[in-house]
Amino acid sequence: MSKVINPADLCPCGSQQAYQQCCLPLHTDQSVAQTPEQLMRSRYCAFVAAKFDYLLATHHPDYRQGLTVEQLAQGNTHWLGLQVVNAKQIGTTGEVTFKAWYIAGKQIDAIHERSAFVLQQGRWFYTEGEQMHTRLPARNEPCICHSGKKFKQCCAKLAH
Repeated sequence: MSKVINPADLCPCGSQQAYQQCCLPLHTDQSVAQTPEQLMRSRYCAFVAAKFDYLLATHHPDYRQGLTVEQLAQGNTHWLGLQVVNAKQIGTTGEVTFKAWYIAGKQIDAIHERSAFVLQQGRWFYTEGEQMHTRLPARNEPCICHSGKKFKQCCAKLAH
């Protein structure tokens, strides 16, 4: 489930910047990601905004395995928030570990992944990711959507 993002609103990637200063210039090809973390955040934001062409364009062609815009558009996912766990860059390679929280069919879950990136001809590309398991936050932990509320008072209510 995509949502229209107001350019003046905070970017869904969690950067605490307005979308127009953060991921929008990347999504509209006005600039390119400078780091693996910036690319990963912009890709999460592209899922939120259903910018599937951007997702394909930033996915290294050698690793797509036939992935199409139509496949990316399937599903009814409501994205809740992004947590970057770790990010590192060594020369022309990078790695970002993250949790992308979502709800589908009243079930809250996360894509917990260690993603690999490569820099080619001045552009970062996602190559592949290692999926990991994660647990839901405890009731009194901060909410996954960065609302500032406790999990039980915010997104946990969506799962009922």
